[in-house]
Amino acid sequence: MPIELPIGKKVTVTVPGSSANLGPGFDTLGMAVSIYDTVEVEIIPAGLEVEVFGEGQGELPLDGSHLVVKAVRAGLKAADAHAPGLRVVCHNTIPQSRGLGSSAAAAVAGVTAANGLCDFPLTEEQVVQLSSAFEGHPDNAAASVLGNAVVSWTEIPVDGRTEPQYKAVSIPVHESITAIALVPDFHASTEAVRRVLPSDVTHIDARFNVSRVAVMTVALQHHPELLWEGTRDRLHQPYRADVLPVTAEWVNRLRNRGYAAYLSGAGPTCMVLTTEPIDAAILDDARTAGLRVIELSTAGPVEVTVEA
Repeated sequence: MPIELPIGKKVTVTVPGSSANLGPGFDTLGMAVSIYDTVEVEIIPAGLEVEVFGEGQGELPLDGSHLVVKAVRAGLKAADAHAPGLRVVCHNTIPQSRGLGSSAAAAVAGVTAANGLCDFPLTEEQVVQLSSAFEGHPDNAAASVLGNAVVSWTEIPVDGRTEPQYKAVSIPVHESITAIALVPDFHASTEAVRRVLPSDVTHIDARFNVSRVAVMTVALQHHPELLWEGTRDRLHQPYRADVLPVTAEWVNRLRNRGYAAYLSGAGPTCMVLTTEPIDAAILDDARTAGLRVIELSTAGPVEVTVEA
């Protein structure tokens, strides 16, 4: 029989956003960044209560279809626990559908909250697995779980009957590296942006990206002077430029000035990794063009506090 959780038990989860791909590392590289959602989950006698404040308020569902709720329930099931009712309160600062890992953060928050409510029976690897399953790739979710930068991958079972296994390791980020996000005022659907990608790429382009992923892992940890070269990509950003012209314009504009700019996740955010301040005139132009400029640093892992 599942463990019955006590009424009144409550957890608070603080989860960082993330930037995925980092240029060439499509569905592989990710980095946690210092913009956070805070989620409170409490066991109540019955039913479901959902509130959302900040980003997504008035847009996100307030029922069982809310991603945090689905993730909490998935985590409880994995921990073999039952809650008579749930109260979920989300305080969101991560922009929704902008390429800063809002969906992954919601999944991580829910699974982590369930784990805390059950006194942490799930391992870090299980939290990564459960959270990543909601997106079908682990780069964003693993970054929010583990913190710092991550190298992630998916193991596809050869029998075709078991679920994919999502794996990741955290790597440190050089202390001099900071991030600047230029966030447009429109959403981007990950699914829609993925549809523009070709089913096949050339051996030359594949080889190019393999080399740049290797460069990027070194740049992040030890050689930030290689960030510009390490963020070069031929597998996904060129194909997405037509459907994200504003983002492509700013990525190109910044790269032409020597900044390591790239499309964050599926966009539309343009992210820059840098060790020096960006020219203030460029950032002023971005604000004038309607982009939100957010200064960020590398974030640590998801945090959870349990209240009796």
